[in-house]
Amino acid sequence: MTGALPLDVGVGRRTRPLGPQAVEVAAGREAVFDVIARPYLGRATRALREKVVVLERGSDLVLAAHRTPVAGGRLTATTVETVKFTRPERVDFRLVRGPVPAVTETFTLIERSGGTQLVYEGRLGTDLWRVGQWWGGLVAPRWEAAVADSLAAIRLEAERGASSTQ
Repeated sequence: MTGALPLDVGVGRRTRPLGPQAVEVAAGREAVFDVIARPYLGRATRALREKVVVLERGSDLVLAAHRTPVAGGRLTATTVETVKFTRPERVDFRLVRGPVPAVTETFTLIERSGGTQLVYEGRLGTDLWRVGQWWGGLVAPRWEAAVADSLAAIRLEAERGASSTQ
């Protein structure tokens, strides 16, 4: 569950969808994109520095470790992911190390009248047929809950920034 023992045998791979989840943000698409990209490409807030550690940084791609509390906060799951930025419409994540062998995710930013729709979609892959499918059934709801928390935080930060510039 913490990602400390990644298992990727490549046999009996099964995938399942993650999401979709969507939030409406009362801020422009560029502002929302900047909130998502800030901890990876710029200076992260203290709270985000405890959750996201950039291991390697390029101009539009980073390798980052993400720390997420699990088991009621008794444990911390650490995933390592590549994060690719396509300004201003998309941010893609690909799991390198974690509690399952494969995850791909996308945040798509759609410009709307009065703001931005932020849409999350992904795929989670597990190995070993039914055993992996069972494990994916345990991991996916927790993964999606962590994403929902991130979407809420992005919305709050982007709207706070938008209201302070008006």
